[in-house]
Amino acid sequence: MWGRARDHPPRGVVPGSLLQIIQDTSGYAHLDRQAALTLAKKERLLLALGHPEILLPNNPAELGARQRVRKRDVSLAARTQEGLAGWDTFQSIVETARKLGVNVTAYIHDRVTKRSALPSLASLIARPSGLAAQPCAA
Repeated sequence: MWGRARDHPPRGVVPGSLLQIIQDTSGYAHLDRQAALTLAKKERLLLALGHPEILLPNNPAELGARQRVRKRDVSLAARTQEGLAGWDTFQSIVETARKLGVNVTAYIHDRVTKRSALPSLASLIARPSGLAAQPCAA
């Protein structure tokens, strides 16, 4: 199946199927309005088909939260408030280190052994990225 291996479907199959679904009018104003909005975003929606390197769930905050929820589900929750706080702290460290490109195992080992040979995550976050600040959309 092409979806599992991220191989591409035969060229034009998905775009053609999408067009077939959203170009027909249903007679329901709200549904037709939503279909028109989807049609307007067709290129962006199909972008991942031409670029398999694009992660489909591409919201980093959502990905971090998803891992935390998965851990909670598998472990059947923490037994104490301290345990819950510990899970949240550890997960936050792991996700922050990953986003910064820091080897998580090496970082934890560095902190547990109190060597402090690696820079703190806070100092890495505080470093200028070289990117211009972007205004927030209101």
